[in-house]
Amino acid sequence: MSFTKTTEADSHYDHLEKMSVGDLLIHINTEDKTVPLAVERALPQIVTLTEVVSNALKSGGRLFYIGAGTSGRLGIVDASECPPTFGVPHDLVIGLIAGGDAAIRKAVEFAEDSHKQGWEDLKKYAVSKKDVVIGIAASGTTPYVIGALKKCNEDNIVTGCITCNAGSPLALTAKHPVVVVVGPEVVTGSSRMKAGTAQKLVLNMISTAAMIQLGRVKGNKMVDMQLSNNKLVDRGTKMIMHELNISEKEAQQLLNIHKNVRSAIKAYRNETH
Repeated sequence: MSFTKTTEADSHYDHLEKMSVGDLLIHINTEDKTVPLAVERALPQIVTLTEVVSNALKSGGRLFYIGAGTSGRLGIVDASECPPTFGVPHDLVIGLIAGGDAAIRKAVEFAEDSHKQGWEDLKKYAVSKKDVVIGIAASGTTPYVIGALKKCNEDNIVTGCITCNAGSPLALTAKHPVVVVVGPEVVTGSSRMKAGTAQKLVLNMISTAAMIQLGRVKGNKMVDMQLSNNKLVDRGTKMIMHELNISEKEAQQLLNIHKNVRSAIKAYRNETH
């Protein structure tokens, strides 16, 4: 099957090595400006996939991201930020990368070329019909990701994807594809650039909206965040002060006792009524 792989198409720019730093950055910035518009064009697909994810999480399922290289790392970043940001368990959103954890920091040669390993990695987590598996691959041709999604489909596990090539094997395999066509990169084929930015934007949208749907945000505040540093403790204190109209000292005392913004607010209201 043939399709146009725009992520590999020849750059609109040439003789990059002869350009000044200023000109290089202008060109990169010019291309980067197109990414949000490409994401906007894919919004209907993103809405569908996010609703599927939200419903699965509400029903006790989990969300898996699976990818290779930049795409895999982006999935892991998004998954790893959900517990501290929204106070959810570490096994609710899980990121997998071809080559395992070693590949997060250093590329593992040919790891993405296995058609079977993605499914083997998912099986280690007892993936089931309650879960959603999102394959992430800019090219849409990564065997590690496609193979995993095919096996998920066979086992009636819901699948989605984030890719940047229309008509790619991955887009045709996933039940709920998200295709963000960003076009050629400044450096031909360097999909860590616009394609990576697009994937990060989509991941932000999916996980944030899903967590809000789960009730992990109140108003616009991260009331379930983990208080893992002084900045977050200070932020939590201010949230409590604003919500309850109490002094900073009272808010700090509540937070010290309950260790959680939501719990502190609830306890105060229960005590005062």
